[in-house]
Amino acid sequence: MTGLLDGKVVVVSGVGPALGRAVCVRAGAEGARVVLAARTASRLDEIAGEIRDAGGQALTVPTDITDDAAVAALVESAVGEFGRVDVLVNNAFALPSMKPLARTDFEQIASSLDLTVLGALRVIKAFTPALAEANGAIVNINSMVIRHSEPRYGSYKIAKSALLAMSQTLATELGGDGIRVNSVAPGYIWDDQLKWYFGEVAKKYGITPEQVYKQTASRSDLKRLPEPDEIADAVLFLASDMARAITGHTLDVNCGEYHD
Repeated sequence: MTGLLDGKVVVVSGVGPALGRAVCVRAGAEGARVVLAARTASRLDEIAGEIRDAGGQALTVPTDITDDAAVAALVESAVGEFGRVDVLVNNAFALPSMKPLARTDFEQIASSLDLTVLGALRVIKAFTPALAEANGAIVNINSMVIRHSEPRYGSYKIAKSALLAMSQTLATELGGDGIRVNSVAPGYIWDDQLKWYFGEVAKKYGITPEQVYKQTASRSDLKRLPEPDEIADAVLFLASDMARAITGHTLDVNCGEYHD
C-alpha cells in the first residue's frame, strides 16, 4: 500500500468479478473511498466487503447506467455519502456478438453502443460538476480490439472505437474544467473467464490449457498474459496525481501483444 489515492473518492461503474473487482479493491488499498456501481447488487456487496475487511471505505449503489434516473441517483448517493468525487472509472461493456458484421443483428450493435458508449457518456455528464470541482480524472476501460481487425470482433470494435473517439473528444471539451480523460486498453486478461475459455479450447483441439496459454502468450513480447491487478495498476496510475499532466491518452496493457 502506497497511498496513491489517499483522500480521493473513486466511483467505478460496471463492476464485474475480474477487472472491475481488481480496480475497486486496489483503489481501496491505495487509500480511496470507493463507490461501486453495477446492476448486480450481490456482487457489489461482496467486493465492498473485501474493501471494508481490509480497513477501507466502500459504498454500493446498484445502477443501470442506461437509465437517467438511476445514474442521477448514483451521483446523489456518492456525493451525499462522501461529499465529493475525484475519479470516475467506466468499466461497463456489452459482450460482443462474435459474428461477422454481415451476420450481426443491428439490434445487437445498437445495444452494445447504448451500454458501452452512451452509458459511459451518461455517467460522465452526470458526474462532470463534481469532477470539475475536484479537478478530477476519468478513466475509460477500452480494449485491444481497437488495435486489430480480427474476424468476428466487428461489433465489439465498433463500440470500443466509438468509446475511444468519445474519450478523446471529452479530454478536449472537459480540459478547461480541469478534468482529465484517459483510456486503458487491456489485452487478454488472465482471469477466471479466460481460464474457462482456454479450457474449452483445449478440449476442442485435444491439447492442454497450458498449451493454449503458451500459444496465445507467444504472440506477446513478454510471453505472458496480464492479470487483473496489472490492468488495475494502470487505471490507478491514470487516476492519480502522478498522471496530472496526462489527458487524451490511451495506455495499452497487453504485455506487448500489440504496439500502438
